[in-house]
Amino acid sequence: MIQRVTVPSLFPPPVYSHASVVEAGTKLAFLAGSVPLDADGNLVGAGDPVRQAEQVLANLGEQLRAVGSDFAHVVSTDVYVVSSETAVLSAVWDIVEASGLSTGPHSSTLLGVACLGYTGQLVEITATAVVPEHAGE
Repeated sequence: MIQRVTVPSLFPPPVYSHASVVEAGTKLAFLAGSVPLDADGNLVGAGDPVRQAEQVLANLGEQLRAVGSDFAHVVSTDVYVVSSETAVLSAVWDIVEASGLSTGPHSSTLLGVACLGYTGQLVEITATAVVPEHAGE
């Protein structure tokens, strides 16, 4: 069971929760950073953080399915964007929000960073998700 908490005494976040609490005994998946590479290792969306965010989310969905989970069971993410401009970070966050990932809403941190691991990479997302015991949960 996931309990998503928005703390009344803090500034209300727009589309995420301040914390997610998972009952003891729940299986969790800690996913490596999802990157904007296709199945052949080619960068998708060179120079375009929005297109890269779309590919990152598609890849994240694949990672989640591989461990028996999905976007609805994500409890926490870190979203890394190579930019110091809030407009660019906001554009990437709009893609995250539109993906259904923030439906929970989950706990998330959006970060502007200097660089990421692959040449030309502008976006990366790490995630922690609950792996439900039964399908359809």
